[in-house]
Amino acid sequence: MTDNPQVWIVDDDQQVRQSLAWLLGSVGIDAQGYADAQRFLEAYSPKTPGCLLLDVRMPGMGGLALQKHLKTLDPCLPVILLTGHGDVAMAVSAMKAGAFDFFEKPFNDQQLIDCIQRALNENQHAILQASQYNELVERYACLTPREQEVLSLLLKGEPAKVIADRLFISPKTVDVHRSKVMSKMQADSLADLVRLCQPLELI
Repeated sequence: MTDNPQVWIVDDDQQVRQSLAWLLGSVGIDAQGYADAQRFLEAYSPKTPGCLLLDVRMPGMGGLALQKHLKTLDPCLPVILLTGHGDVAMAVSAMKAGAFDFFEKPFNDQQLIDCIQRALNENQHAILQASQYNELVERYACLTPREQEVLSLLLKGEPAKVIADRLFISPKTVDVHRSKVMSKMQADSLADLVRLCQPLELI
């Protein structure tokens, strides 16, 4: 994962884009500006670490529409909405749609920077969690159907003899399958196996 996440600024006001890029650059945050949603979407690579500063009212696709589109494209990307025409209903709508935060122009520079830092930290954490989850899914997919059956019964706390009776195999064969399950899932102990499998909702 990159140590320098990106902040994207989508606002049709060039002065706002330049001002925000300068502000973020002054605290060591990389930023790129786009005049509209379409140009941003053409340049954006999903799952890239970062966050989006997004103007609500723009020609073409508006901020709320782009926010909704990004939810399917990259649900981990934090979106901070900016507007010079904010009202309570718009703020509530944005937050319900999953916005990370909402700022009305003119905004306090330090408050915005603090919010961006929180968004970047949460985004990196979310990407790491997603990567770990995907790795677990791949490990589980490497198990044979029989090994998956053994795993399911292990997670229920069943001893080898009970598993053997349930699957009509010998306890020795259960031990062989259990060893392969532990190896493929990269678990050091039964407790570790249980912990690893919790995100997969196998328990």
